[in-house]
Amino acid sequence: MPRTNSTEKPPPSRTDLQRRLHEIIFEAETPAGKLFDLVLMLAIVVSVVVVMLDSVSRIRNEYGMLLRLLEWSITILFTVEYTLRLYCIGRPVRYMTSFFGVVDLLSILPTYLSLMVPGSRYLGVIRVLRVLRVFRVLKLAKYLGEGNRLMEALYASRRKIEVFIFGVLTLVIIVGSMMYVIEGEENGFTSIPRAVYWAIVTMTTVGYGDISPQTSLGQALAAVVMLLGYSIIAVPTGLITAELTALHQQKVTSESCPQCSAEGHELDALYCKFCGAKL
Repeated sequence: MPRTNSTEKPPPSRTDLQRRLHEIIFEAETPAGKLFDLVLMLAIVVSVVVVMLDSVSRIRNEYGMLLRLLEWSITILFTVEYTLRLYCIGRPVRYMTSFFGVVDLLSILPTYLSLMVPGSRYLGVIRVLRVLRVFRVLKLAKYLGEGNRLMEALYASRRKIEVFIFGVLTLVIIVGSMMYVIEGEENGFTSIPRAVYWAIVTMTTVGYGDISPQTSLGQALAAVVMLLGYSIIAVPTGLITAELTALHQQKVTSESCPQCSAEGHELDALYCKFCGAKL
């Protein structure tokens, strides 16, 4: 039995309508649930295309009214869908603060904000993140599990990554200071911050080319930084890969918790591992 907080009030009993809506909106195993998700995917893609086309002045001048009508129609549709999600879930606050809950809210806010802040509707392209729900539609539950394990690996290696980033920052400051002394302002290194910018661009192998060393000593130092950059890039990849290898592989299902909407539960799970509700 999962441990529960004695001070937390039990979720209210759910009506047949709420259970039916939850089955359609949050589940993808039934024909109705799959149809709902497919229609939602289509609306998401159309809304993103509309926002992108509206940013093109020629198309906006010719079809501006049509695009605005489509945008508001889809926004109202998403608003109704978001409201129904809150209505049929057992713990709406938990859903609102979840990843998909935040994305769902952000997908409808830009259009309403455009009434007060012109141009903010273009932020509606964030709706493309909702396409991640296609994992459930295609029954790719294993990717949900892999996503959870990736987050666990990132969390487990966070201290090592913090030390690595601190070391890289220290190194680029040292290299930038050396390059400032070697090259000087006459060669474009007008300050230590600008030299540090050059060190970051060079060490990450980006190489914009807007500033480069001109002296032989500066070019030698740049060559060392370039070679060092290749080895540095491999470090965080190795850290995360080691943590992923250490995690035990588990099979998961696409079943959604009726209380918090969390997914990625093991096949034999009887209770939600996030909120303790019965599955």
